[in-house]
Amino acid sequence: MTVVGPFVKPRPPRFWVVVLAVVFALLQLANVTGRDTPDTKNYLSYALSLRGASKHEAAAATIDYACAGRASIARRNQSVNVVHFREPSPARRVAEECRRDQWGWVSKRLSAGQTAGHTVPFMPPRFMRIFEARPGYPVFLVPFITVLGVKWGLWTSSVLITVTGGVLAFLVLRTLRAPTIAALTGQALFYVLPCGTTAMRPMTEGLLLTLTLAALWGCALALEGRTRAATALVGGSLAALFAVKHSQALFLGLCLAGACAVLGIRRGGLRQPLRRLARPLREVGVVAACGVAVTLLAAKVLGYPSESESLQDLLTAHFSRPDRGRPWSDFLDLEVNFWVEWLRREFWQPFFPTALLAGAWGALRQRPAFGVFLVAGALTGVLNQAGHPDINIYGDRLIVLAWVLPVVGLPLLLEQVVRPRVRGLDTVPGPLRTHAGPNTAMDAGAGAGLDAGVAR
Repeated sequence: MTVVGPFVKPRPPRFWVVVLAVVFALLQLANVTGRDTPDTKNYLSYALSLRGASKHEAAAATIDYACAGRASIARRNQSVNVVHFREPSPARRVAEECRRDQWGWVSKRLSAGQTAGHTVPFMPPRFMRIFEARPGYPVFLVPFITVLGVKWGLWTSSVLITVTGGVLAFLVLRTLRAPTIAALTGQALFYVLPCGTTAMRPMTEGLLLTLTLAALWGCALALEGRTRAATALVGGSLAALFAVKHSQALFLGLCLAGACAVLGIRRGGLRQPLRRLARPLREVGVVAACGVAVTLLAAKVLGYPSESESLQDLLTAHFSRPDRGRPWSDFLDLEVNFWVEWLRREFWQPFFPTALLAGAWGALRQRPAFGVFLVAGALTGVLNQAGHPDINIYGDRLIVLAWVLPVVGLPLLLEQVVRPRVRGLDTVPGPLRTHAGPNTAMDAGAGAGLDAGVAR
C-alpha cells in the first residue's frame, strides 16, 4: 500500500500476482535437484538429442543429472538419520553406483544397435516409442538447457511452467469476476496444493496442468461472449497438448465437447443471458470435437503406439514380461481392484476427496455454467488415472489434473465471505444475480455486458 495525501492507494492486482510468483520461485531453491523421476531421463535425453548431442553425449549428461539428484537425496536423508547422521556423506558412493548401474544397461542397448529415435535407450524399444510420440516437452526444454545447462535449465523451466499455471488460475477467476483476493487465493492454491509440487517435477504433468487451465480460461471467455479468443485458446491448448501427450488432448477434447453438449441441452432451462451464448458454446464445442477427431487421425497417421500397446506396457511392467493373452480382461479386473484400493486409501486421509467436493460445490453453486467446464477439465485427470491403474506411480501424479477443481472452485466457494469486505476496492464488478435470492442468474463471466436488465 502507498499513501497519497490523506488516501491509501492499493497495490494493483498484478503486483500481488508477481509477489506470489516470486515467493514461490524463491522457495523452490530449496530443491534444485532430486525432483526427477525415471521418466525425466527420457524427456531430457530427447531434448539433448534435439539440441544436437550424440546418443553417448545425451546419455552422459542425463545420467550425470539423474545420479546427482539421487546422491543429493541420499546425503539429505543421512543428515537426519538418527543413527548415521555423523558418518561421512554417502553422496559420492551413491552417485558412482548409480552411474555404473545406468551405464550398464545403456551401453548394452547401444552396443546392440538400439540407436533409433531421439531418446537414449534406458528401457526396451517398445517402451521408448511411447516417449518418442511426446516431443512437446523436450522441445520446450531445449532453450533452457542450452542457455542454463541441464541442472538449472530443468529447474528454471519447471518454475516457469508452475508460475504460469498459477497466473492462469488467477486469470480464470478474474474472468469469472471473482474478487481480486479470491483470484489470488486460486493462484496460491495452485502453488501449495499437489498440482504445484507435481508441476515442479521435470515431467509433462506441469505442461498438462498449464495447458488445461489455458483451455478453461478459453471456456470462461466463451461465457463472456468472446468467441474468437475462446476458440483460439481452446484450439491452441488442444494442439499443444497433442504434442506434449496426445492422450490428454483426446481426454480434454472429449470432456469439453461433452460440457458444451450438457450446457446446450440445459440452455432452455437457464436464464436469458446463457441462452444468448448459444454461438460461443457451439463454437467451443465444435473446436473441442474437431480436436478429438484430429487427435485420433493424426495419431493413426503418425504411427503412435495404440491403446493396446499402452495396455501391454502397463500389464507387463514396461515390457519386461511376455505380453498378456487377454489384456482387456486383465485390465478391467485391475481397474476394479485399483479403485477399491484407491478409495480405501483416500477415505483413510480424505483431504483430496473433500477438496474435490468443496471445489465442485463452489464452482457449480457460484458459476454453474463454468462449473460444468471446470468439472470436465478435472475429469481428464480421473480418465488419465483410469487408463493407468497403477497405485505406485510417484504419488498421485496421474490424477493431478483433478486438482484444478479445488484450485478454481474453492476461491469461488469463499467468494461470498470476502466480497462484502472488498466491494469498494475491486475494479471488476461481482457476479450478476437476480432478485430471486440465492439463484445465480448465470456465471459472472457469461453475464457481463450481455444482459443489462439483470439486476446486480
